[in-house]
Parts: sequence; structure tokens; C-alpha cells
Amino acid sequence: MIDLKASFSNFQSEPNRQPPFQNSSPMGGERMLSKLRNVVMAGGLALAGLSGTSYAADATIGISIPAADHGWTGGLVYHTKRTVEAMKKAFPNIDFVVVTSSSATQQVNDIEDLMSRKINALVVLPQESDPLTEPVKAAKAKGVFVTVVDRGLAEKNIEDLYVGGDNPQYGVAAAEYFKQKFPDGGKVVVMRGIPTAIDNIRIEAFQNALKGSKIEILDMQYANWNPDKGFEVMQDYLQRFPKIDGVWAGDDDAALGAMEAIKQTDRKGVKVLGGSGMNKVIKLVQDGNDMVDADIFYPPTLIIPAIELTTMKFATQAPINGHYVLGSPLITKDNAAQYYFPDAPY
Repeated sequence: MIDLKASFSNFQSEPNRQPPFQNSSPMGGERMLSKLRNVVMAGGLALAGLSGTSYAADATIGISIPAADHGWTGGLVYHTKRTVEAMKKAFPNIDFVVVTSSSATQQVNDIEDLMSRKINALVVLPQESDPLTEPVKAAKAKGVFVTVVDRGLAEKNIEDLYVGGDNPQYGVAAAEYFKQKFPDGGKVVVMRGIPTAIDNIRIEAFQNALKGSKIEILDMQYANWNPDKGFEVMQDYLQRFPKIDGVWAGDDDAALGAMEAIKQTDRKGVKVLGGSGMNKVIKLVQDGNDMVDADIFYPPTLIIPAIELTTMKFATQAPINGHYVLGSPLITKDNAAQYYFPDAPY
């Protein structure tokens, strides 16, 4: 049996492309995940070698995630499929059922369908926090091991395991960027994401970090982390506000929409900050783009440890629980090369 907690305690913080993956102590991001995969594969080999004895309980893991409706979720679906394939090879006695949904209503129905298949664990990245809270809570009440990824639920402490990004840091990083960019004051518009717990956390952290500064928030509207909606919201902002110094789009897809709207009006000197680490945007930062000179890291690869850790729960009987957080550092021209991978899907 592999003691995953003991394995985690041995991981040390290392400089790397991916920011720290943390529970109570810092651990190296991408290399940590690489080591975790080695632990997983070692577990698979060890279990396979136990002829006549089975320490791994048969289990079915349901995975419910949003459909690929924009770049980030496209990367999410890609990494989910790759990780599931790897886990199937390592632990053939564990089944996986992956469903994608295009709306919160569909995701609620998907989870109910998964429950009818007698799943032992549920890995869920909610479309929206509020409507998904009760169905996930109901699954937990029936003894299902629950892993929540990224967006969170409206009620705390339902899940056994949470894997996500550092959303307070995400908001603070954006605020610090604008304070440094406009030390004498600036007018900023904000694009919110989808109504979720993480969006609320980011916005609250952003506003708190701006207190006492000379940055004025002109308006906030939901752009749903979507380029078309980002374009629409930015058009509205440009029509209503004769002076805009900065745009916090909150997401790289929305940022690309905002950039296109700005280009069409020929408005000059507007700085656009997105977030998540899309290759296309990081390349702009790396090349010294006038409009986009920074980004905030928040990768769809966070689904990988969520699936791997949940699998380990049943493959090795290791005690798995806790709150694991990937950092959200600011990407600038100075460090963009560490985050740029042109062959990646996002």
C-alpha cells in the first residue's frame, strides 16, 4: 500500500513552469505532479504484482465537467480524457464514466444519471455553484466520495477533496498589476466570469486589494469567460466611457474579445489583463504586445491531480482528503517563456 500523505510530505518546492501545488506546505507544481504520476504508476505496478491478492477495491469514478464551450474548458476536456486513459492503464479494475454538460441544468441531470450507475466517487467541476450544490450534497449523503474542482460549491465542506487555483491570489495579482501600471490613478473596467464561488472570491480580493489606491472601477459586468461575450461587454464599455485605462477581463478568452472590440474603435493606450495562461495570450506577452503585457496563471491542468488523487483513494486505500491549491502568479515578459508551450491544446 502506498501512503500518499507520506509521499506528499517529501515533495519540496521547486522553481518551475507551474506554481506551487499546496496543502499546508508548498510543493513544486509541475514536477510535483510528475512525481505524483510516478507514485500512481508505482502503485499500479505494485498492485499488479500481488498475484492472488487484491488490495485495490473495484470502484467506479464518475467525472462531471463542463463541455468545451471556450478555450479553457477545451483544455479541461482534453486533459480529463488523457488522465482517465492513463489511470485506466495503471488501474484496470477501476472504471471511469466521463460526462460533459453545456449548462448547469444538464449537469444536474448528468450527476443524477451517474448516481443511478452506483458510482463510488464523483469528480465534479461545477458549471455554476448554486444549482450544483444540492445534487453534489445528495451524492455525498449517499456515501459517494466527492472531489470538487476549481469553481467550488455554494456551501462549504461538502467535498472530501478540493483541487483548485489560488483565487484570492488571482484577484490580488490583478489589483497589484493595475496599481503598478497606473500609480497616479487609472480608470478600469472589469469583466466577471460565470456566477460561481471562485468568481466572487476573485472579485472580492481584487476590490479589497485596490482599497486606498487611485484606481477607479468604472463598472463590472459578466462576460462568462467567453470571447463573444467579452467583445459585447467591451463594446458597451467603450460606448459609455470616454476614458478607459485598463480592462481586467478575468479570463484570456474574454480578453481576446475585449481586444478585438478595442481594435475596432481604434482606442489607444488601453491595457488588457486576462487570466488562465492561454498560449496565444502568453505569446503576446512574450513578444511585448502593447495592449497585453501580462497574464495570470490558472491552468486547466488542475483536473489532472483531482482525477489522480481520487483514483488513488480507491486503488491503494490511501487516506485522501484536503484542500489543494495551485498558485496564480503574474506572467510578464520576463517569465513568459516558462509558461509558453506551443504544442499544448490551450
